[in-house]
Amino acid sequence: MQILVIGAGVIGLAVARTAALAGHDVTVAEATGGIANGVSSRNSEVVHGGLYYPTNSLRARHCVRGRRMLYEFCAAHGVAFRKCGKLIVATNASELAKVETIQKQGEINGVEGMEMLGGNAARALEGELSCIGALLSAETGIVDSHGYMNALWGELEDHGGMIAFETPVERMSYKAPLWRVHFGGRDPGTIDFDAVINAGGLGAQALARRIEAYPADKVPKLVLAKGNYFSFAGRPVFSRLVYPTPVDGGLGVHVTLDLAGRMRFGPDVEWITEESYTVDPRRADSFYDRIRTYWPGLPAHSLVPDYCGIRPKLTGPGEPAADFLIAGPAAHGLPRLVNLFGIESPGLTSSLSIADDVTKLLN
Repeated sequence: MQILVIGAGVIGLAVARTAALAGHDVTVAEATGGIANGVSSRNSEVVHGGLYYPTNSLRARHCVRGRRMLYEFCAAHGVAFRKCGKLIVATNASELAKVETIQKQGEINGVEGMEMLGGNAARALEGELSCIGALLSAETGIVDSHGYMNALWGELEDHGGMIAFETPVERMSYKAPLWRVHFGGRDPGTIDFDAVINAGGLGAQALARRIEAYPADKVPKLVLAKGNYFSFAGRPVFSRLVYPTPVDGGLGVHVTLDLAGRMRFGPDVEWITEESYTVDPRRADSFYDRIRTYWPGLPAHSLVPDYCGIRPKLTGPGEPAADFLIAGPAAHGLPRLVNLFGIESPGLTSSLSIADDVTKLLN
């Protein structure tokens, strides 16, 4: 089949690579001049264990399976990663009950390598920590996300696929038996494809509305949740990721590490109405308060605005977190079309597993 994947973020690249490996002729249309210039360029590079997500949800299934696939892929392709592990910490009795619930959910989800620790055992691992208990997730890690995406791109090209940069999709319609796609950009034109996958990230909903005859009530709302990161102006004091108990809209301001050993804190949750990628230095005030609950030794004036990302959420503040929405033909009635909505965290970890399922939906 001639397949068009729209969007060269981590999900689009993973889907394109998987479809090319399955023998399809794959083209990726990317509106910008390079890969991973949207949601995928601004994440924490954490490989998630899969502990938090509701039973039988797409997030739970794809995160656990995708994590194993991701580590295997990175090992086989020379992509840097490290299973540094993470601690989800409790600083009081109510938080400890939440952490125990997370452990139970992780067991239901089939997550391996978990261990509940008392405060002393947690401090033996991370001496600067203050907590009464913690859940250790040994399978959580960090990855060179851009190295991973470059490897996906390379394998796509090795199997005959290609990426057309600066090629936005203006509209598309189904003219049996093919999808007619109208492109803009420097070289506008119309090309027919057998199948289309919309992996447009923050632009997925807007693109779906430009699909002729696509049911309007099947396009979910888009809610923008900005996540700000602050870097630590000093030597790292933790060797593992450290997470507080989750908050509304996210997993809480946590300690993230990169492969060079640098330490950052974030992301928080800032509900916004339009895209903005500036980090407000004043948000550091709330970071200090939250971080000091589990690291009392955080020095004053040590947090520096770093970067931010935007989660393409399907639900807003106070609403239960939505699952990934993988809308194939059964969801909207149009053949060989898959729209991917709300693929936020743990999207990077889940990418290869999502790609497998999406490719199967086209058969």
